[in-house]
Amino acid sequence: MAAQHAAHAAHTAPDSLRDREIAVEQEHLDQVYRRLEEKIHEAEFLMRDAAQRGQVGTPGALAERDAQVFRAGIHLNRLNNEFEDFLFGRIDLLPGKDGKKGPDGAYTAVEPADGAVRTEPTDGTGTEGADATRQVADIAETLHIGRIGVLDADYTPLVIDWRAPAAAPFYRSTPVDPGRVVRRRVIRSKGRRVLGVEDDLMRPELTARLDGADLPVIGDGALMAALGQARGHTMRDIVSSIQAEQDLVIRAPAASVTQVEGGPGTGKTAVALHRAAYLLYQDRRRYAGGILIVSPTPLLVAYTEGVLPSLGEEGQVAIRAVGSLVDGADATVYDTPATARVKGSSRMLRVLRKVARGALELPDTPNRLRVVAFNRRLELEAAELADIRRIALSGTAPVNLLRPRARRLLLDTLWNRSGAGSRHNDPELAAELRSSFDEDITSEDSFQEFLDAWWPELTPRGVLAAMGDERRLGRWARRELNQGEVRRVARSLQRDALSVHDVALLDELQSILGTLARPRRRPVDLDPLDQLTGLEELMPVREESRRERAERLAQERTEYAHVIVDEAQDLTPMQWRMVGRRGRHATWTVVGDPAQSSWSDPREAAEARDEALGTRPRRRFSLTVNYRNPAEIAEVASRVLALAMPGAPSPTAVRSTGVKPRFATVGDGGLGRTVREEAVRLLDEVDGTVGVVVAMNRREEAARWLAGLGDRVVALGSLEAKGLEYDATVVVSPAEIADESPAGLRVLYVALTRATQRLTVVSGRRDDPDADGVPDLLRE
Repeated sequence: MAAQHAAHAAHTAPDSLRDREIAVEQEHLDQVYRRLEEKIHEAEFLMRDAAQRGQVGTPGALAERDAQVFRAGIHLNRLNNEFEDFLFGRIDLLPGKDGKKGPDGAYTAVEPADGAVRTEPTDGTGTEGADATRQVADIAETLHIGRIGVLDADYTPLVIDWRAPAAAPFYRSTPVDPGRVVRRRVIRSKGRRVLGVEDDLMRPELTARLDGADLPVIGDGALMAALGQARGHTMRDIVSSIQAEQDLVIRAPAASVTQVEGGPGTGKTAVALHRAAYLLYQDRRRYAGGILIVSPTPLLVAYTEGVLPSLGEEGQVAIRAVGSLVDGADATVYDTPATARVKGSSRMLRVLRKVARGALELPDTPNRLRVVAFNRRLELEAAELADIRRIALSGTAPVNLLRPRARRLLLDTLWNRSGAGSRHNDPELAAELRSSFDEDITSEDSFQEFLDAWWPELTPRGVLAAMGDERRLGRWARRELNQGEVRRVARSLQRDALSVHDVALLDELQSILGTLARPRRRPVDLDPLDQLTGLEELMPVREESRRERAERLAQERTEYAHVIVDEAQDLTPMQWRMVGRRGRHATWTVVGDPAQSSWSDPREAAEARDEALGTRPRRRFSLTVNYRNPAEIAEVASRVLALAMPGAPSPTAVRSTGVKPRFATVGDGGLGRTVREEAVRLLDEVDGTVGVVVAMNRREEAARWLAGLGDRVVALGSLEAKGLEYDATVVVSPAEIADESPAGLRVLYVALTRATQRLTVVSGRRDDPDADGVPDLLRE
């Protein structure tokens, strides 16, 4: 049971096994960088050699020199630009049916050779009996996948270009159709340092050996190995169902919308991201317009980056938290639940449309226009200016783009006031006189200063700041918001920091106001003289690095070819509008679980989602198997699910640890000391991480409780726990979490399903624990 042993090792000592595997990949990466440096030196030598050839002086030598410099310069630029962060994957393969090698040095076989998998007897010590057998295979080939291909001095592949046919199994292989792939590994690196590895097992039922030793497995792959090696038929059937239902999602046709629902621990996020990688490889040209991945929190963004490697196309994949979708905004502050309900509601769309127009009439807005034309003084009073503004705003264009219309209406009114139009019956003379009149008016500084003050170019930030005035906001929103809602919104906008919900308002305001034109940027360090002489065609210039180009494209891009929305059930109606604008012509992958929704009005959010997705056809899939939580934890969480969404099915847990959740009550030292003691207890029981989940208003307080315990323990608010998992969790005061919003029971359900091994629940004063410490919300 080698794979099961590897899974057990990862479970009991993940740090040591993970560190060893990171070291293995680091050794290979070091070898690759040494080879890259050799190739760079070769390219530099070619350029020096070409320069010396130019001294011969013959036209043929000069042409040969220019051509060689050009080729060497392109090669050198590519090596330098791809030099950082370029290794991201690995596949371990069975022997192939044929022994043919491709131009990159890798074997071209797709299917395993006959006899690649053999049957061997077990050691006879397990419950399966003395005559039991197992499937065993040896890894014949290991390929590392990266942005460019690298061969060593003997033409053995060190890295396979991700576009090469040999790299296809990295994207195409699934547990249902694994081909030769036994293990697929995602490698996270930064510069020359490997940061982490994460494995997927394509053949979890197989005992695989690499260089005579058991194949090590890190991450969720270790759990799949343990499940696959279980001897009971029921367990094997469950593993097959996991593979089958996930494979259906990954290989679903690319067109339109793929919607995936599944409870906690069913692998929604990982499946959606592997699907994106699969689609990118299948149709790279179609998705060259970019892929946007939207996650609810920055914490989940970090996880997402580890699952979906960049695929060698600069700027192709943008991973954003909802609070970072607008350029220049990076919000991590959360509004109170009551304020968030108002800001996220579709009612805010009507409020913002009124606010954008009302922001033109602030107290310092001039109410009189005085100009001189044809030696005559002309004036427009407040009432006339108000009529002009009302007529201008009757248009449907964005407010800033209505400014030219308002300017024209001002000039028309002044022209009529002057009476000059009646001086000539000849249309040509009248038009000439009108043109001269307009030139006289608009050339006056006083007119331009008036226009800038009376109809300024509004910015989303400026308008949002204007909403911080409670009296003005009350006037603008009196038909949409009640007095208490106006007060909460206005006061929340008086702080300096943006909240996560403010970002969607900024994006909506940008649409209502109109986008101002910005000059296009030129390539970095491109000498203008080069553009005049054409020298850049022969001599290499420093182009943007891969990272610089990725950052620029990500900033400039506002629409994408494919949009992935993770934890979609948490998006508010206003956030759906924001995301929808980035995928007007995109295909979509939308994953979520209604039972985990933190938004108080799922029906309103569903309407906004349907508007964002439009009339595109949809394919719906359900994931039903929970392989994160042990059955003991899943059973407790299901009690809350029954309260939050009566009749909703719980995903089936596939394993049992025999360890029941622990229930604790507040001791003499108070809530903080009790939580700290329980966290310390769990740190001793597990080798990995411990998450302490509290109500949102206790986040800072909880961080103080846990100070000094090290980086294996983290305090987080209930809304921040979405999509994350820990070896053990402490859920503090279920009643506080349940009562903090109308969706509190669903949020509590999320908090209870974060642990892979241990769960402790600490009851506070409001939880009404029984004699065993079980709070009222969690009793059977």
